[in-house]
Amino acid sequence: MSVWFLFNALLLIWAVWNVMAGLSIHTTYVHILLGFAGFLFFIFNWTRNAVFSTIRNVESRAVKVKLARMSKRIVPYHRWTGTTALILIILHGMSVISFYSFDLSNMKILTGMLAALNLLILVLSGWYRLLFDSSLKIRRLHIGLGISMFCFTVLHFIF
Repeated sequence: MSVWFLFNALLLIWAVWNVMAGLSIHTTYVHILLGFAGFLFFIFNWTRNAVFSTIRNVESRAVKVKLARMSKRIVPYHRWTGTTALILIILHGMSVISFYSFDLSNMKILTGMLAALNLLILVLSGWYRLLFDSSLKIRRLHIGLGISMFCFTVLHFIF
C-alpha cells in the first residue's frame, strides 16, 4: 500500500477536525462547507495517485488487476471531479472574500489564493492533457501540480 493513502487519510481526518471546529465557532458557515466540499472532490481525485503508486509497487498481480479495474471505472469522472473541485473552491474563495475582505497579509487567505491558483493550473493541465497533448512532460507537470496542491492544502489548514 502506498504512503499516499496514509497521507490522504491523515489530511482528511484533519480537514474534518477543522470543519467541525469551524462550524462550532462561526455563525455563517457556507464558506466552510464550500471549502470542505471542494477539498473532498480534490482528495478523491488525488487518491488516484495513491492507487497508481500502489499498482506500481505491489507484488501481487491480483491486487494490481483489482486496483487497475477500479481505477479504470473512475477515469471518466476524474476530469469532472477536478473541475467540480475548482468551481467549489472558487465559490469558497468568493464567499470568504465577501465575509472577511481581501487581505493578502492574512496567511489563511494567501495560502488559499495560492492553492486556488495551483488548482486552476492543475485542472487546466488535466484538460490540456486529455484534449491536446498526453506527453510524459504534461503528465509529470500534472502530477507535480497535484503534489503541490496537497502541500498548499496542508499549509492552508495550518494557517
